Amino acid sequence: MVFSSLLKTGNDQRRHRRLSSSGSPGGDTSPSPSQKSSVTTVEDTPYIASEAQLEDVESEPPELTDLNNSLAALAAIFPDVQVEVFREMLSSFDEESRLAVVTEALIKNKMKWSRGRYKVLGKETAQKPSEDTVEVLPKEERFRTDAYKLAVKNAAYNEFKGLSHSTVKAVLAEHNHSFIRARPTLAALHAKSWRFSITAIFSRKKANPEQNQFIVWHSTGLGSIIPTLKSSGCVELDRELFESFIKPLQVRSQAEQIEKDHTLALELNTEQAEEAEALHDCECCYTSSTFEELSACNDGAHFVCFQCIRHAAKEAVFGQGWARNVDSQLGSLRCLAPVTDECHGCIPQELVNRALLGEKGGIDVIRKFNERLAEDTLLKSQLPLVRCPFCSYAEIDDIYLPETQKAWNFRQHSNLSLFGFALFFPFIGMIPFLIPLILLALLISFLASFNGRVQNFARRHIMASYTRVRRHQRGLRFQCQNESCLRYSCISCSKAWSDIHICHESSLLALRTQVELAMSLAIKRTCPRCNTSFVKSSGCNKLTCVCGYQMCYVCRKDIGNGEGYRHFCEHFRPNGGKGCTECEKCDLYRCENDEVVVTKAKEDAERLWFEKEGGGDEDLKKTLVQKYDPAKDGWVGRMWRSRPSAESVLDALVEFVIE
Repeated sequence: MVFSSLLKTGNDQRRHRRLSSSGSPGGDTSPSPSQKSSVTTVEDTPYIASEAQLEDVESEPPELTDLNNSLAALAAIFPDVQVEVFREMLSSFDEESRLAVVTEALIKNKMKWSRGRYKVLGKETAQKPSEDTVEVLPKEERFRTDAYKLAVKNAAYNEFKGLSHSTVKAVLAEHNHSFIRARPTLAALHAKSWRFSITAIFSRKKANPEQNQFIVWHSTGLGSIIPTLKSSGCVELDRELFESFIKPLQVRSQAEQIEKDHTLALELNTEQAEEAEALHDCECCYTSSTFEELSACNDGAHFVCFQCIRHAAKEAVFGQGWARNVDSQLGSLRCLAPVTDECHGCIPQELVNRALLGEKGGIDVIRKFNERLAEDTLLKSQLPLVRCPFCSYAEIDDIYLPETQKAWNFRQHSNLSLFGFALFFPFIGMIPFLIPLILLALLISFLASFNGRVQNFARRHIMASYTRVRRHQRGLRFQCQNESCLRYSCISCSKAWSDIHICHESSLLALRTQVELAMSLAIKRTCPRCNTSFVKSSGCNKLTCVCGYQMCYVCRKDIGNGEGYRHFCEHFRPNGGKGCTECEKCDLYRCENDEVVVTKAKEDAERLWFEKEGGGDEDLKKTLVQKYDPAKDGWVGRMWRSRPSAESVLDALVEFVIE
């Protein structure tokens, strides 16, 4: 609609008043009284008001660049270790061959150097592909220049004057001298100081979280104010402060101004349409709307307003109206007009997107709508899918073969390959074990000609074996192609992929931790007076703690206050090693076997863990038991568990015969 053809004098005056009240574009809205009191003009003081005023950061010294490159390389090699471990080690070793020495030390004894400082690799921290190893390392984790550290320290001293310098230095050291990361901790400590408490008592102003010493509000001279950054004297710190404090305020102010302008434009357009009698009725809710706020279906040309489209799309995505409101074949909304003859038309997708984008949060609704549509299409295709565990992305399994392409190609082996296959068996004595397998295969092929069920059974197992072989050749690493995700995961355990990947590693670590804790608690004694824990390695059962507390190792009773050795049995026993028949006191030297106690505690801990975490997953239990305790049954048990299963033998034969 052309506005100039419909404007009148009264409408011009109304629009002029609204535009004058909305303020200039990009201006900030309604500052607090404390902000108004500090307002000055931009020309008076050289503060940083835009990103163009920031100077370029100087290049790092060669020594610092070498340290940061080594730090990035270590972070890529050991993604499960926290970066502070690498910083400590690089700082403690000499410059010559520093990276090689640190890498070798971590490979040989990672636990000693890391001391439990590991990253939790979960869904939030899954590995993403990166062409540059430096991008793996955040800026806050890198080595910083001395000028930057000095500027951060001075800025912290000036803002948190209620804290001692030693406290500020300690907090900055904990956060690698990153002011943005250390500021919340310093603010929390400052809020507990006595100076802050006294100031809060006598001050009636409430603390503004957006107000700090670096933000100064300046007047633009056009009736609005803008936030500016007070320079700290360090170019690198100024950029960080601008990105953290000023830029979010500018983005929010710009978004609010755009929303106000959009609302004002809609109101003006509606008023002009009313004056020109150019409103149209929606055939769904029967309300009047402008032509710009209407859509039409592609069959009966029924008019539906944007508000009804938004309600229908939200009900389809977040409610129970998907089957009623969405046509999965065309990928768009059905016509919403309640006509007598059912309309089979759909609303064009570009009009649906336009209606959703006109509302706050419309981009998220469109994304959810497209994800739901793709999910519905994939489910109807009934194809084998591989899904990303961190988002809704899914793709067809690349080892899937349609029925028309299931023609197998048999391998053509030379004499050398046949000789290599013969060397596959470590002992010649295992060859007789293949005779029953060959006879079984011949029997199955013989029965297959008489029984279709046997043929289907054999075909199903051979196809499953062929699928396992192709999966093994393809590998278990899966990369998500969603641009907002792009993470690696394991197809087998659906966990984040990190080189070198071990399936069920987190479950294995949890099981080992719980079992070791139960085994230590079974033989450990704790003093109830000073909470000191200890284990008896030899000697009698009368234990004396360093605090003076005396207890019995067997029954854990307090035997102080003169009882001492009278707590134990004093009768003569003709046959040593047996219990006393005259009393029920504890033995001075004889106690229950620690190995039996530890074994029982271990079995109970394993059973409780599998009941709680493992559930009925026998494959998971078998995998964890093999990795956790391979020597549980001795060499006989190891040989029995290492025997080739029927599936592995069949997989070897299929891989040998079929390409």
